[in-house]
Amino acid sequence: MTVKVNITSLGCAKNRVDTEVMLGLLRDAGYEITHREEDAHVLIVNTCGFILPAKEESINTILELVRFKETGKCQALLVAGCLSQGYSDDLAKELPEVDGFLGPGEVPKVASIVANVLQGKKTIQVGQPDFLYDHTMPRVLSTPFHYAYVKVADGCDNRCGFCMIPNLRGPFRSREEDSVFQEVQSLTERGIQEILLIAQDTTRYGLDRYGEFRLPQLIRRLAPVDGLKWLRLMYCYPAHFTPELIEAMAAEPKVCRYVDLPLQHADDELLRSMNRRSSVAEIRQLVKDLRANLPGMAIRSSFIVGLPGETEEKFQRLLDFLEEMRFDRVGVFTYSREEDTPAGRLRDQVPDEVKEERFHRAMALQQAISRSIQQEWVGRTIPVLVEEEVSPGLYRGRSEREAPEVDGFIELKGKDLMSGQWAKVKITAADDYDLMGEEINEPG
Repeated sequence: MTVKVNITSLGCAKNRVDTEVMLGLLRDAGYEITHREEDAHVLIVNTCGFILPAKEESINTILELVRFKETGKCQALLVAGCLSQGYSDDLAKELPEVDGFLGPGEVPKVASIVANVLQGKKTIQVGQPDFLYDHTMPRVLSTPFHYAYVKVADGCDNRCGFCMIPNLRGPFRSREEDSVFQEVQSLTERGIQEILLIAQDTTRYGLDRYGEFRLPQLIRRLAPVDGLKWLRLMYCYPAHFTPELIEAMAAEPKVCRYVDLPLQHADDELLRSMNRRSSVAEIRQLVKDLRANLPGMAIRSSFIVGLPGETEEKFQRLLDFLEEMRFDRVGVFTYSREEDTPAGRLRDQVPDEVKEERFHRAMALQQAISRSIQQEWVGRTIPVLVEEEVSPGLYRGRSEREAPEVDGFIELKGKDLMSGQWAKVKITAADDYDLMGEEINEPG
């Protein structure tokens, strides 16, 4: 009998790449991949352990899948990823239904671990989180066929005061440039048109391996690859965003006029307490330089409200900064107190009800800013990558200003369009986060 395996991937795109590698390794070991949980003999959850809501989602997903051991074909349930790395011993005690745990460093062993648990051998394999995939490893893509994530590095050395990632993913380690190039080349040969470069700290790429920030050189090498239409940068730590990187982005038309730039706050004292390495003045100058050199670019950022020591005055500085900067896309998160982090040990924690109130105030402000920016696009004509048909003659797609999965979309009327096809679209309307338009067939 062929053993069928299903993997549920939670959390960020970096975790998704690990999931795709595990799927590739299992496929090559003779297992059949199924998208139907009820048909799987082996269920794997690749978990996220970044903040409390992510941990809760991971636990709830595990509990939901346990039922397939009673009502489905499931013979083994495994928990992988960051939650296993940080809490496997506790989880093994609390969740006896789980047959095995493996950390991010054990990804290459997934096939043998599955074989062991199918033989009734419960296992916990959580070593050093030092795995780094390369272009020679198999991947089963879980994204639509026209885009893919490429992880250029793993781990993190920044040690932000609120963050457990260095404990869960290990120190920062870059892939070889040749390996990234060969993977991108292979993906485009398979029809991938958009590559999203990702890491815990994408702008740090190369420093550990080559002694210098090498993302500009990598961009220049990847941009000419045949078949590549868009190259998108995600998870860019602001302190490592060099003038050379801005220059490389501006020089390469295939680089999306888009950047994901997590800034976290806009109060210098809080930034220092978080061990962030940029001041508000430096961040303001970086945004100014990006917009001057890449006109029309979309900037996505994320901010944390309710950090220890965040007074009403400091929170107001964040609101003023948002109003001043007018970022195209913003994610706001309430601070999650994590054990084994400097911020978690601080005494001046903000009450949960205050965090929640500040979250809603920040989101309401950004919603109004986003609505205003969106309206500015009405009447313009832009190229759109079609993603899916939602009903006859009605499609969803993205321009270079929208990253998949995290941003809004463009809803367009058209005819006989296919997923992965490009359309010329005139924007006719806008709401807070999405645009609406119509396909036009005019020349030019």
